[in-house]
Amino acid sequence: MKFDITFFQHYWWFINSLLGGILVFLLFVQGGQSLLFRLGKSPKHRMMLSFVLARKWELTFTTLVTFGGAMFASFPLFYSTSFGGAYWLWMLILFSFVIQAVSYEFMHRRGNLLGKKTYEVFLFANGLFGTVLLGVAVSTFFMGADFSVNKGNISNTFNPVISSWNNPLHGLEAIANGWNLVLGFAVFFLSRSLACLYFINGIAVPEVRKNTRKSLLINALLFVVLFVTYLVKLLLSSGYTEDANGVFTVEAYKYWNNLIAMPWFLVILLIGVVSVLYGIGRTLLQTAFIKGIWYAGAGTVCTVLVLLLIAGYNHTAYYPSLTEMQSSLSLTNSSSSYFTLKVMSIVSLLIPFVLAYIWYAWRALDGGKKIESVKETAEGY
Repeated sequence: MKFDITFFQHYWWFINSLLGGILVFLLFVQGGQSLLFRLGKSPKHRMMLSFVLARKWELTFTTLVTFGGAMFASFPLFYSTSFGGAYWLWMLILFSFVIQAVSYEFMHRRGNLLGKKTYEVFLFANGLFGTVLLGVAVSTFFMGADFSVNKGNISNTFNPVISSWNNPLHGLEAIANGWNLVLGFAVFFLSRSLACLYFINGIAVPEVRKNTRKSLLINALLFVVLFVTYLVKLLLSSGYTEDANGVFTVEAYKYWNNLIAMPWFLVILLIGVVSVLYGIGRTLLQTAFIKGIWYAGAGTVCTVLVLLLIAGYNHTAYYPSLTEMQSSLSLTNSSSSYFTLKVMSIVSLLIPFVLAYIWYAWRALDGGKKIESVKETAEGY
């Protein structure tokens, strides 16, 4: 069987979308960090919460880097346009994750200069800004950005720059878009909801579980309201569709039309949403139920996967240009060459082994038991 470049373009957009879904699920680490002062009523309880999160933070960071690397290799024009143009937005995201790594490295070392409380504040900052800004960045896949592309510039010896950013704020302007912020805060409250489910599953201290369930109710309600609002807006929005000649035109209800054209995606989206609500709802209604993180986590991956797929499939401009419609990026005009995509696809056959390792590492880091006391946490550190 011979696969053409269209197959590999769609294949790699699926891989990137799957990585995006896994990344959003793993943001429960950031959500938990934003809850340290809300749930950690004492320094001992904050130590317990941060200890549970410290066993997983590398997975989130690694997935973020992998997502960026996969986008660079498979769709380099997006990478150069967004990362090279909206660099202030991406620099803020990167900085928030850098201070997270520094905090986990030095927070519990004796004699650290800044003090433990300072590093806890750094973790809170990563939990807030890291999630909101990532949501804002993802929202630009639908709401667009201020850039233009001129591939003819590649032959310009003195200025071989293909894409240019047309806003002096270089990405920060995306924060001023209200709909970008709606998705950003939806991701924030989702990450906090997932963190509550993770704490309930991993910490067997009655007081902590009681406080966590109260927090879960508030954060889950805020997430549902924001997410449903954004989803309705998205499905009623117009988008850019690309014809056989590479020309973009406006199509009303583009993303809804994508779901109808690909009904399996609609089914997976509904399954994902129901799974998230089931994990949250059963945890709130049954105090003995502690496995909500697995239902909500799987549902999160499915939901984000479908949203990213309809952003790029069905001849859709996955990165619309607000400056010039014909500069918008699609799977066909922004991908790597056939040879590069093919070779990468062969390497990607190792992905199941990587996922198996992640699962093994997850189980090994948990140690196969729940945290039941502050003393046990201190010994872990």
